[in-house]
Amino acid sequence: MKKTKIKFAIPKGSLEISTLDLLKKSWTKVNHKHRTYRVFLDDPEIEIKMLRPQEIPLLVSEGLYDIGITGKDWIEETKAKVDTMLDLEYGKIKLVVAIPSNNSSNTLDDLINDYFNHKKILRLSSEYLTTTAKFIKKSSSYKKNYGSVDPLIITPWINFGKNQNVQIHLSFGATEAKPPDDVDVIVDVTETGTTLEKNNLKVIHTVLESSAHVIANKQSLSNRLKHEKISDMLTLMKGAVNSNKYLHIYLNIKKENLWKLLDNLPALKQPTISNLSTKNWYSVNTIIPKKDFHKLIPIIRKVAQGLVIHEPKQILELE
Repeated sequence: MKKTKIKFAIPKGSLEISTLDLLKKSWTKVNHKHRTYRVFLDDPEIEIKMLRPQEIPLLVSEGLYDIGITGKDWIEETKAKVDTMLDLEYGKIKLVVAIPSNNSSNTLDDLINDYFNHKKILRLSSEYLTTTAKFIKKSSSYKKNYGSVDPLIITPWINFGKNQNVQIHLSFGATEAKPPDDVDVIVDVTETGTTLEKNNLKVIHTVLESSAHVIANKQSLSNRLKHEKISDMLTLMKGAVNSNKYLHIYLNIKKENLWKLLDNLPALKQPTISNLSTKNWYSVNTIIPKKDFHKLIPIIRKVAQGLVIHEPKQILELE
């Protein structure tokens, strides 16, 4: 049977550690040397390279890679024509609009109207130029004051857009340090908001919420062999994601207490129940949602013995 090589782009930087952890849960062997850009699995049909997450959507869209992992924020920003296959549920951030805490405005509409009425240029800073422009153009005050004209986007290489009164400046990092001296507003990512607060900024809007996603090239999915291989890879990665949500438990219990337990057991399917060598004793083996475990402890403590808990490496949803 013909072997199919899948080119797989994974993110360097803030998503790197979590992505490598995902690969280690999904495959049995992962080899990566610190400060290198190649990762090797125990599957010769998969070729992996680390890239900046900002680059991955377009590289997958253009077919240089068959699949990739990147943030939903960069899929939105690049407008890449890819298929989003799986939410990996890590790298969770919010893209927010923030302004100096001492600013009396509480909404973007307030701010735009204030600057328009005082004939001042409103300056924003962000790494997310197209997302910021799209979001600001949706505001009612922008439409009222400036119509449908695009904000002026300013980068070191090219400027585009015609509205000189609302400017979006490309940020190369440390965006939270720019107000109030360099810009009036930032559109930046945050996990907890602590960094923004420390820099005397307040959040006035959430633009979008993001996490790491698996994306795929549309032509690769239309290729039968590649589609099959990508489906296998997604099964493994989804199994690793699901494993974070469940616990595998074993315990022993007397016959007289068995139904007290079973009536309260939120099993993934149905528990496996086996006879022990001691008469009227059973072994119960099952998978439960991790979020329900603390609710079971009072019951298990009173009616069972020998509780063993495993965190599964994968839980695969097979056809």
